[in-house]
Amino acid sequence: MIIEQHVLARTCILNILKRELIGFEIVEMETTSGLNWLSGRDIRLIALNIGHKQITDPSIEESLALLAEICPKASVAVLSNRDDDATASAAMQRGVRGFFPISIPVEVAIAGLRLVLAGGVYRPLPIVGQDGGASHRTMSGCRDTSELLGTNENNGNTRIVPEDSMIDLTPREQHVLEALQLGLPNKLIAVRLSLSENTVKMHIQRIMRKCSAHNRTEAVVRWSRRASGHPQPIRVRSS
Repeated sequence: MIIEQHVLARTCILNILKRELIGFEIVEMETTSGLNWLSGRDIRLIALNIGHKQITDPSIEESLALLAEICPKASVAVLSNRDDDATASAAMQRGVRGFFPISIPVEVAIAGLRLVLAGGVYRPLPIVGQDGGASHRTMSGCRDTSELLGTNENNGNTRIVPEDSMIDLTPREQHVLEALQLGLPNKLIAVRLSLSENTVKMHIQRIMRKCSAHNRTEAVVRWSRRASGHPQPIRVRSS
């Protein structure tokens, strides 16, 4: 379900999601008022656009509370004109499963929505520049897909904030995991990371083993939950 008050923006989002999320029925609404008819329906995901408003705005907190009451099983994703870490953190503290600044690329947003639909959590990770200011990277440390794929030549002015939740992964495994989170196939991961497909498969198997996942989607979900601070019990197997 999409909740967006502006017709043009709502229509654009609707068309993109219908094209990318085939098999899902997508409902559009202008506001959160009159949502009682949704009670009892199988709503998987609710995308709420808060625009320039803060998560702490009374109207937004009221909307989030209403959604949690009427659709308790639905994952809520927030679209925001803000891309600061404070807003993202405030959203996660209120149970939001996905935080999407409008500054991120469409393909990254779609990958994030798929992750949320699979039971994971999506939020951009903060980076610190030379001036000490914080901004965001998408997924697990990449500002956009071009940077992950090695096509961004202007990324020398920032550094990734160390992420304690990923200390169990080697640097190369982190790169592969980032590619998995973006939904890239093994062949493309291999080409862009200058690896053989067999090596990519080996890294994926190790990632899955380290979090006791049965498939790559489950591995992405589990590592995302660790990164968001909402881990599930993980039985790490020895190599």
